[in-house]
Amino acid sequence: MKKTKLLKYIILGAVAALVATFLLPKKEIRKGHPRDYAEIVADGTLRAATEYNSISFYVDGDTLSGFHYELIKAFARDHGLKVAITPEMSFNERLEGLADGKFDVIAYGILVTSELKDSLLLTSPIVLNRQVLVQRKTASPDDSLFIKSQLDLAGKTLNIVKGSPSILRIRNLGNEIGDTIYIKEIEKYGSEQLIALVAHGDIDYAVCDESIARAAADSLPQIDINTAISFTQFYSWGVSKQSPALLDSLNTWLEKFKKGKEYETIYKRYY
Repeated sequence: MKKTKLLKYIILGAVAALVATFLLPKKEIRKGHPRDYAEIVADGTLRAATEYNSISFYVDGDTLSGFHYELIKAFARDHGLKVAITPEMSFNERLEGLADGKFDVIAYGILVTSELKDSLLLTSPIVLNRQVLVQRKTASPDDSLFIKSQLDLAGKTLNIVKGSPSILRIRNLGNEIGDTIYIKEIEKYGSEQLIALVAHGDIDYAVCDESIARAAADSLPQIDINTAISFTQFYSWGVSKQSPALLDSLNTWLEKFKKGKEYETIYKRYY
């Protein structure tokens, strides 16, 4: 991906997501109940939510691309379904949409936590990833803002996407270092927008997936992403607890698809 394109996605991501919503062919969905596989097949359309960013899903001209977009599209194709993608920046809105039947699946890398397992059915792992700290680089060894290790996070405020599963990890990290790490949840922006805010000095720190941070760092050389917040962990898709047959269909397909060349090609394209 070219640097100029990536920078455009970071700065204009929220606006582009709105545009993408109108470009995509999907019906107006009224709130209802979560659907399972048989009801989805009868309707003929799988409804998926994801986040608009340069890894998961993005629009470039008249082309739709993204790792999770290509995977969910392949699943729908192999099961004779159409797929309607909704780019939703808020993690909480994705969860609520799943609960009220607006979405059938969250086709986005969800950090597998015991807390989420209580409210969602999570697929077998899609990718391995970890959470990293995004901050601005510094030329001075005496810069009090620059975080050199996790211990330096004591008393600092980390900005994250509202409702992100990384909240639990940051709280646990605070216990590990024996001090308070403050968390500020941002509702309107996704990970790439938070990275841009750090790069341009609007906020000092953000926490996001390493894959998204690395893609952004190509066009924002002023950011540092070398401090890990979590270990490498599994990331999965999520469906409602009322959709066990859909979960089985996704897991069976993923087990086979991930062994093939098409998955390898898609993975290398974005990771």
